Amino acid sequence: MTIKFPAVATAAITASIILSGCGSAVPTIVSTPLENIDKQPLKTTSLNEVQLKGWGGADIVSDTIPGMSVEKAYTEIIKDKQGQSVIVAVIDSGVDIEHEDLKNVIWTNTDEIPNNGIDDDKNGYIDDIHGWNFLGDIVEENMEYVRILRDGYSKFENASASDFSGEDLEAYNQYVEAKAEYDKEYGEAIQNKQQYEGIYQQLKAAHSAVSKEIGKEDYTKKELSEMTTTSEQLGQYKGFLTQMYTYAEGQTIPEFMEGIKEGVDYFAGRLNSHFNQKLNARATILKDNPDDWSTRYYGNNDVDGPDPKKADAKHGTHVAGIIAASRNNGVGMNGVAQNVEIMVIRAVPDGDEYDKDIANAIRYAVDNGAKVINTSFGKYFSTHPEWVNDAIEYAAKKDVLIVNAAGNEGLNLDEKRVYPNDQTPTEPKEISDTFLTVGSLTYTYGAEMVSSFSNYGKSNVDVFAPGSKIWSTTPLNEYEYLQGTSMAAPAAAGVAAMVRSYFPNLKASEVKQVLMESGLSTTQTVVVGGESSNTKPFTSLSTSGKMVNLYNALILASKK
Repeated sequence: MTIKFPAVATAAITASIILSGCGSAVPTIVSTPLENIDKQPLKTTSLNEVQLKGWGGADIVSDTIPGMSVEKAYTEIIKDKQGQSVIVAVIDSGVDIEHEDLKNVIWTNTDEIPNNGIDDDKNGYIDDIHGWNFLGDIVEENMEYVRILRDGYSKFENASASDFSGEDLEAYNQYVEAKAEYDKEYGEAIQNKQQYEGIYQQLKAAHSAVSKEIGKEDYTKKELSEMTTTSEQLGQYKGFLTQMYTYAEGQTIPEFMEGIKEGVDYFAGRLNSHFNQKLNARATILKDNPDDWSTRYYGNNDVDGPDPKKADAKHGTHVAGIIAASRNNGVGMNGVAQNVEIMVIRAVPDGDEYDKDIANAIRYAVDNGAKVINTSFGKYFSTHPEWVNDAIEYAAKKDVLIVNAAGNEGLNLDEKRVYPNDQTPTEPKEISDTFLTVGSLTYTYGAEMVSSFSNYGKSNVDVFAPGSKIWSTTPLNEYEYLQGTSMAAPAAAGVAAMVRSYFPNLKASEVKQVLMESGLSTTQTVVVGGESSNTKPFTSLSTSGKMVNLYNALILASKK
């Protein structure tokens, strides 16, 4: 997935803890719910740096920010109570397991002797100390529809529907859909690259001239407005940069230029990899057949990927930090959950994931003890969805909860199928009751509360969680803001892990219901898809109509 360039309402609850027994779980909680968060005032002031970096853990009542009441839960409910350890599998692009804020929460397979070249635990994966890498040394990959075009060209390009029947006709129709998607996306990528290049060149020229005139590069918007123009050209540069400041959102012009340059590089990268039909990394690097289910044991144990700078592990590292970055260790940031071990499974390249890798990744996580699996990825074409569906059902049978990102195209998933999911627009019956799909919220409570990029759907999305401008870990001991439903899913996964930690007797299906039933709702009408004319009641955007809330989840879990 790529990001395009944000009922009965139970609010935060006053709780008291009745201590009983010596178990590790939080004991019974007596609670008195408030009635409705719609009575809470809207926040009218901008978030400061501290608030922005931690807004996902904020409380709607005390902070007027639609976070998950994480800090309130720790202060008023968890306190010093110790839960059980929970393994959370992060199926993603890889994780920097040496990061200062993650190294102490990484899962270690104690049944495996490190680096002896022997499958000590006989699970089929040699030296899988912290997880497994199903991609091997692959970083860049095609989109799925590009692979469909490449692999089906000789059979379908000069044919028509009347030439086929049965499964061949289905494959032909998929080929036609893939070609239409390729033509659309490829054309948009070229256009966007050209637009970004044009803006960047204009910025470069204007900034150079204005910097020389003002005498410094980090001039402010005020200094720009006060600059006297000594030529028509300089006046045009001033006008252009003034306009750019309206899009810079608190950045300096050099910072904004860097963002535009990243846009150029992003679309250039897509053209070189995502849409490049000559690229076949699977065949040339991994040498595994993605259409042959019989080969299960491939890849290696390098869970942060082949890049020494770990750039390809950025997404997964950010996801892992949201879930479980070490709390209160004096560095970085606090993850949602404590008592968590992150199992790293690398299966998501820069491009679309293979169904075979995802199915194997889910099974690996289940077989090696994960109780929660985070899946922050997705695509709109699939060649072997049955393999992934079987893995989802396998996880359900083994009592494992999968927390899944809804996607970032601003689409109604009740009308557009996405992979993976546990249901489809035409088959709304779920194949699993342990699969939770999460949409994304912004930090602005009110009409713009739903992230403009977030997918939604009354049947196919279950809940919403913080996903816009989320501060978390990135490789080499860095931290960064990223956004997407990829960030909302791990926020919810962290809450799920806390429920499983402190209430270990609850089944995965019950944990899913706890997250859905205990969330906060609102009667607000919100903008969806980033279009101001497209508004819907918040309660109509997901099955629960609610926002995940750790404080309420712990209270409800105590009553199960």
